[in-house]
Amino acid sequence: MNEFTFTYPTKVYFGEGAAAKALKAELGNVGKTVMLAYGGGSVKTNGIYDEITGLLKEAGKEIVDFSGIMSNPTYAKVQEGAALAREKSVDFILAVGGGSVADCCKVVSAQTVLEEDIWSMEYQKGQFPAAGIPMGVVVTASGTGAEMNSGAVITCEDKNWKGPIVGTAARFAVLDPAYTASVPRMQVLSGAFDTLSHAMETYFGNSDQDNVSDDVALAIMRNTVVNMHRLLKNIDDMQARGNLMWDSAMAENGILKVGRLTDFQAHQIEHQLGAYTDCNHGQGLAVIHPAYYRHIMKDAEEKFTRFAWEVFGEETAEEGVEALAAFIRECGLPTKLTELRTKVEITPELLRKVADTSNIIKCGPRELARDEIYEILMECM
Repeated sequence: MNEFTFTYPTKVYFGEGAAAKALKAELGNVGKTVMLAYGGGSVKTNGIYDEITGLLKEAGKEIVDFSGIMSNPTYAKVQEGAALAREKSVDFILAVGGGSVADCCKVVSAQTVLEEDIWSMEYQKGQFPAAGIPMGVVVTASGTGAEMNSGAVITCEDKNWKGPIVGTAARFAVLDPAYTASVPRMQVLSGAFDTLSHAMETYFGNSDQDNVSDDVALAIMRNTVVNMHRLLKNIDDMQARGNLMWDSAMAENGILKVGRLTDFQAHQIEHQLGAYTDCNHGQGLAVIHPAYYRHIMKDAEEKFTRFAWEVFGEETAEEGVEALAAFIRECGLPTKLTELRTKVEITPELLRKVADTSNIIKCGPRELARDEIYEILMECM
């Protein structure tokens, strides 16, 4: 394994009643004014908002609402949140929602205390924030693992760009599977596929032989598939949802990535597809992965063969990739780009733009050229 330094900064409260336990333990360590951030309002209809605000008021906190965070959070929304946090002198941010809410808040946290634009600082100067407003995350939609790290995926609409911005890691995360009860079936499965994608892309990155990261990644993939099968039989299986919440956390808390290089090429392609179309992230990944893996499996045939056997019980690399494609169909996830719900029509011309602007990963099984990315996308039509 390569040299590494590993820190796991987020304290996790898992299980039924975890929110009350976490907030009672943590709120005494933060200031009086709390920004309560959430998305489109489902937390108000399912009772979570009332529960969380009750706990905040019980702790004597003043609440500043920051609502309307979209499924692909925009840079404009980040700046809106940072302006509100400055105006209200926010002491702590509590993100209640899925990965989009968490991602937005991680960057709001850092941007609020900076005197310069965070995108320019990171992408033009190569500098990254060292501080931010303290924050916590209450997960209500699982899959992204966004609560486990400081990285965020943000869409800059004026740049037709969607990609990573480093923000602030949460001090604590609440993982209560009951909080996902009202999440629609397809969103649950899409989120779980994002978890599978994280583990697959880490595993197929460059690593030495017999390293524990590969073994753990395969175990997370296998467990994710097992519990997704359970949800196909009973979408209200809370034990399976809880298992998937922890799979999601394990896939993105850094344990799989230490001492190795990772391949996140499918994610990079999907991010740019999302920048142009605003498609669902997990569903976009479901469409792209099989086509991408058909292109690269000969470049990491031993790893793909092991993946085929340990995750799907198949014997060859080719059979493993086709088993993945069959599993996607079994879950009812999209298998073609034309099946994605997007705000714009997906055309060959648009896919050419996606290919020409996608970030190219240099540490996967093989570096792709832009023409090959376009070829992969066209095979997904």
